[in-house]
Amino acid sequence: MWGIKIKVIFFDTETTGLDFRCCKIIELAMLTVENGEIMEEYDEFINIGEPLPPGITQITSITNEMLKNEGVEEESVANDLKERLTPDTLMIAHNAQFDLSFIYFLLKRHFPSEADDIVSSLNWIDTYTVLKDRKEYPHKLIDAVHHYGIEEVNFHRAIEDTKALFEVTKALKRERNDLVEYVNVFGYNPKYGVSGLTFSFIEYKPQYYSKFMKSNDDILPRK
Repeated sequence: MWGIKIKVIFFDTETTGLDFRCCKIIELAMLTVENGEIMEEYDEFINIGEPLPPGITQITSITNEMLKNEGVEEESVANDLKERLTPDTLMIAHNAQFDLSFIYFLLKRHFPSEADDIVSSLNWIDTYTVLKDRKEYPHKLIDAVHHYGIEEVNFHRAIEDTKALFEVTKALKRERNDLVEYVNVFGYNPKYGVSGLTFSFIEYKPQYYSKFMKSNDDILPRK
Protein backbone atom coordinates (compact mmCIF):
# COMPACT_ATOMS: atom_id res chain seq x y z
CA MET A 1 0.00 0.00 0.00
CA TRP A 2 2.80 2.41 0.87
CA GLY A 3 5.54 1.01 -1.32
CA ILE A 4 7.67 0.19 1.76
CA LYS A 5 7.40 -2.34 4.55
CA ILE A 6 5.40 -0.69 7.29
CA LYS A 7 2.88 -1.76 9.90
CA VAL A 8 -0.39 0.15 9.62
CA ILE A 9 -3.21 -0.03 12.16
CA PHE A 10 -6.63 1.23 11.15
CA PHE A 11 -8.57 1.81 14.34
CA ASP A 12 -11.88 3.02 15.69
CA THR A 13 -13.57 3.37 19.04
CA GLU A 14 -17.12 3.39 20.29
CA THR A 15 -17.47 5.34 23.51
CA THR A 16 -19.92 6.31 26.23
CA GLY A 17 -19.79 9.94 25.11
CA LEU A 18 -17.65 12.69 23.65
CA ASP A 19 -15.58 13.79 26.66
CA PHE A 20 -12.44 11.67 26.76
CA ARG A 21 -11.68 12.79 30.32
CA CYS A 22 -14.76 11.21 31.87
CA CYS A 23 -16.23 8.96 29.16
CA LYS A 24 -14.86 5.52 28.33
CA ILE A 25 -14.26 3.26 25.36
CA ILE A 26 -16.83 0.45 25.13
CA GLU A 27 -15.51 -1.08 21.88
CA LEU A 28 -12.07 -0.92 20.35
CA ALA A 29 -11.28 -2.29 16.90
CA MET A 30 -7.93 -2.45 15.13
CA LEU A 31 -7.19 -3.74 11.66
CA THR A 32 -3.47 -4.45 11.34
CA VAL A 33 -2.14 -4.33 7.79
CA GLU A 34 1.36 -5.16 6.60
CA ASN A 35 2.43 -4.89 2.96
CA GLY A 36 -1.20 -4.36 1.98
CA GLU A 37 -2.38 -7.58 3.64
CA ILE A 38 -4.67 -7.77 6.68
CA MET A 39 -2.69 -9.55 9.38
CA GLU A 40 -5.09 -9.23 12.31
CA GLU A 41 -8.64 -8.17 13.05
CA TYR A 42 -8.94 -7.09 16.66
CA ASP A 43 -12.33 -6.26 18.16
CA GLU A 44 -13.14 -6.18 21.86
CA PHE A 45 -16.02 -4.92 23.94
CA ILE A 46 -14.99 -3.41 27.26
CA ASN A 47 -17.02 -4.11 30.36
CA ILE A 48 -16.97 -0.69 32.02
CA GLY A 49 -18.87 -1.94 35.05
CA GLU A 50 -21.60 0.68 34.86
CA PRO A 51 -24.77 1.23 32.82
CA LEU A 52 -24.47 2.88 29.43
CA PRO A 53 -25.75 6.45 29.17
CA PRO A 54 -29.17 6.85 27.55
CA GLY A 55 -28.96 7.00 23.78
CA ILE A 56 -25.62 5.20 23.35
CA THR A 57 -27.31 1.87 22.61
CA GLN A 58 -29.51 3.59 20.05
CA ILE A 59 -26.46 5.03 18.30
CA THR A 60 -24.15 2.01 18.48
CA SER A 61 -26.51 -0.96 19.00
CA ILE A 62 -24.22 -1.95 21.88
CA THR A 63 -26.19 -2.97 24.97
CA ASN A 64 -25.39 -3.33 28.65
CA GLU A 65 -25.90 -7.08 28.26
CA MET A 66 -23.32 -7.25 25.45
CA LEU A 67 -20.72 -5.49 27.58
CA LYS A 68 -21.50 -7.67 30.61
CA ASN A 69 -21.52 -10.98 28.73
CA GLU A 70 -18.92 -10.36 26.00
CA GLY A 71 -16.81 -7.52 27.36
CA VAL A 72 -13.32 -7.82 28.77
CA GLU A 73 -11.70 -5.73 31.49
CA GLU A 74 -10.22 -2.41 30.40
CA GLU A 75 -6.83 -3.49 31.71
CA SER A 76 -6.80 -6.36 29.21
CA VAL A 77 -7.38 -3.95 26.30
CA ALA A 78 -4.70 -1.60 27.66
CA ASN A 79 -2.22 -4.49 27.61
CA ASP A 80 -3.27 -5.41 24.07
CA LEU A 81 -2.69 -1.82 22.96
CA LYS A 82 0.72 -1.68 24.58
CA GLU A 83 1.70 -4.91 22.82
CA ARG A 84 0.52 -3.77 19.38
CA LEU A 85 1.42 -0.08 19.34
CA THR A 86 5.08 -0.60 18.58
CA PRO A 87 7.28 2.38 17.64
CA ASP A 88 6.84 3.80 14.12
CA THR A 89 3.55 2.00 13.55
CA LEU A 90 1.30 4.15 11.35
CA MET A 91 -2.07 4.71 13.03
CA ILE A 92 -4.98 5.73 10.79
CA ALA A 93 -8.41 6.84 11.99
CA HIS A 94 -11.25 9.04 10.76
CA ASN A 95 -11.30 12.06 13.08
CA ALA A 96 -8.14 10.72 14.68
CA GLN A 97 -8.02 13.47 17.31
CA PHE A 98 -11.07 11.90 18.96
CA ASP A 99 -9.82 8.31 18.94
CA LEU A 100 -6.25 9.26 19.87
CA SER A 101 -7.53 11.18 22.91
CA PHE A 102 -9.57 8.22 24.16
CA ILE A 103 -6.75 5.72 23.59
CA TYR A 104 -4.28 7.99 25.36
CA PHE A 105 -6.46 8.34 28.45
CA LEU A 106 -7.11 4.59 28.52
CA LEU A 107 -3.37 3.94 28.44
CA LYS A 108 -2.76 6.69 31.00
CA ARG A 109 -5.05 4.98 33.50
CA HIS A 110 -3.08 1.74 33.32
CA PHE A 111 0.43 2.84 32.32
CA PRO A 112 0.74 6.37 33.70
CA SER A 113 4.50 6.57 33.21
CA GLU A 114 4.52 4.99 29.73
CA ALA A 115 1.41 6.32 27.95
CA ASP A 116 3.08 9.46 26.60
CA ASP A 117 6.01 7.52 25.16
CA ILE A 118 3.71 4.95 23.58
CA VAL A 119 1.52 7.39 21.65
CA SER A 120 4.37 9.75 20.73
CA SER A 121 6.44 6.89 19.24
CA LEU A 122 3.74 6.30 16.60
CA ASN A 123 2.81 8.11 13.41
CA TRP A 124 -0.75 9.30 12.83
CA ILE A 125 -2.94 10.02 9.81
CA ASP A 126 -6.39 11.55 10.09
CA THR A 127 -8.43 10.64 7.01
CA TYR A 128 -11.00 13.26 8.02
CA THR A 129 -8.32 15.91 7.44
CA VAL A 130 -7.40 14.36 4.08
CA LEU A 131 -11.03 14.15 2.99
CA LYS A 132 -11.60 17.84 3.68
CA ASP A 133 -8.92 18.55 1.05
CA ARG A 134 -10.63 16.24 -1.44
CA LYS A 135 -14.40 16.85 -1.39
CA GLU A 136 -17.04 19.29 -0.27
CA TYR A 137 -18.91 18.97 3.02
CA PRO A 138 -20.02 16.61 4.62
CA HIS A 139 -16.98 14.56 5.63
CA LYS A 140 -18.13 11.68 7.82
CA LEU A 141 -16.78 8.20 7.09
CA ILE A 142 -20.08 7.22 5.50
CA ASP A 143 -19.77 10.26 3.19
CA ALA A 144 -16.34 9.06 2.07
CA VAL A 145 -17.74 5.56 1.47
CA HIS A 146 -20.46 7.01 -0.76
CA HIS A 147 -18.11 9.42 -2.50
CA TYR A 148 -15.69 6.67 -3.53
CA GLY A 149 -18.33 4.05 -4.31
CA ILE A 150 -17.31 1.67 -1.52
CA GLU A 151 -19.68 -1.01 -0.26
CA GLU A 152 -21.46 0.06 2.91
CA VAL A 153 -20.83 -1.62 6.25
CA ASN A 154 -22.62 -1.61 9.60
CA PHE A 155 -21.51 1.86 10.67
CA HIS A 156 -21.18 2.70 14.38
CA ARG A 157 -19.68 -0.70 15.06
CA ALA A 158 -15.95 -0.26 15.42
CA ILE A 159 -14.65 -3.30 13.51
CA GLU A 160 -16.88 -2.58 10.51
CA ASP A 161 -15.76 1.05 10.53
CA THR A 162 -12.10 -0.02 10.40
CA LYS A 163 -12.79 -2.17 7.33
CA ALA A 164 -14.54 0.74 5.63
CA LEU A 165 -11.67 3.02 6.64
CA PHE A 166 -9.16 0.62 5.06
CA GLU A 167 -11.04 0.81 1.76
CA VAL A 168 -11.43 4.60 1.97
CA THR A 169 -7.70 5.01 2.59
CA LYS A 170 -6.89 2.90 -0.45
CA ALA A 171 -9.29 5.05 -2.50
CA LEU A 172 -7.66 8.24 -1.23
CA LYS A 173 -4.24 6.89 -2.18
CA ARG A 174 -5.40 5.88 -5.66
CA GLU A 175 -6.93 9.29 -6.17
CA ARG A 176 -3.72 11.13 -5.26
CA ASN A 177 -0.61 9.63 -3.75
CA ASP A 178 0.11 12.29 -1.12
CA LEU A 179 -0.99 10.68 2.14
CA VAL A 180 2.56 10.79 3.49
CA GLU A 181 2.21 14.58 3.56
CA TYR A 182 -0.53 14.24 6.19
CA VAL A 183 1.46 12.20 8.69
CA ASN A 184 1.11 13.87 12.10
CA VAL A 185 -0.86 16.80 10.65
CA PHE A 186 -4.42 17.29 11.91
CA GLY A 187 -6.78 19.94 10.58
CA TYR A 188 -9.30 21.68 12.80
CA ASN A 189 -12.26 23.94 12.23
CA PRO A 190 -11.00 27.46 13.02
CA LYS A 191 -14.48 28.40 14.22
CA TYR A 192 -14.26 25.96 17.13
CA GLY A 193 -10.52 25.35 17.62
CA VAL A 194 -8.88 22.05 18.48
CA SER A 195 -11.23 19.68 20.27
CA GLY A 196 -9.85 18.60 23.63
CA LEU A 197 -6.26 17.78 24.47
CA THR A 198 -3.46 18.76 22.09
CA PHE A 199 -0.46 16.50 21.56
CA SER A 200 3.05 17.85 21.05
CA PHE A 201 3.82 15.33 18.30
CA ILE A 202 0.85 16.48 16.19
CA GLU A 203 0.90 19.66 14.11
CA TYR A 204 -2.52 21.27 14.29
CA LYS A 205 -3.55 23.54 11.43
CA PRO A 206 -6.75 25.51 10.79
CA GLN A 207 -8.64 23.94 7.90
CA TYR A 208 -11.52 25.60 6.10
CA TYR A 209 -14.16 23.81 4.06
CA SER A 210 -13.61 23.53 0.33
CA LYS A 211 -16.08 22.83 -2.47
CA PHE A 212 -13.55 21.10 -4.67
CA MET A 213 -10.40 18.99 -4.56
CA LYS A 214 -7.43 21.09 -3.52
CA SER A 215 -4.44 21.31 -5.85
CA ASN A 216 -1.16 19.67 -4.93
CA ASP A 217 0.26 23.00 -3.78
CA ASP A 218 -2.81 23.94 -1.76
CA ILE A 219 -3.24 20.91 0.51
CA LEU A 220 -3.29 21.59 4.24
CA PRO A 221 0.19 20.19 5.11
CA ARG A 222 1.85 22.60 2.66
CA LYS A 223 0.17 25.74 3.97
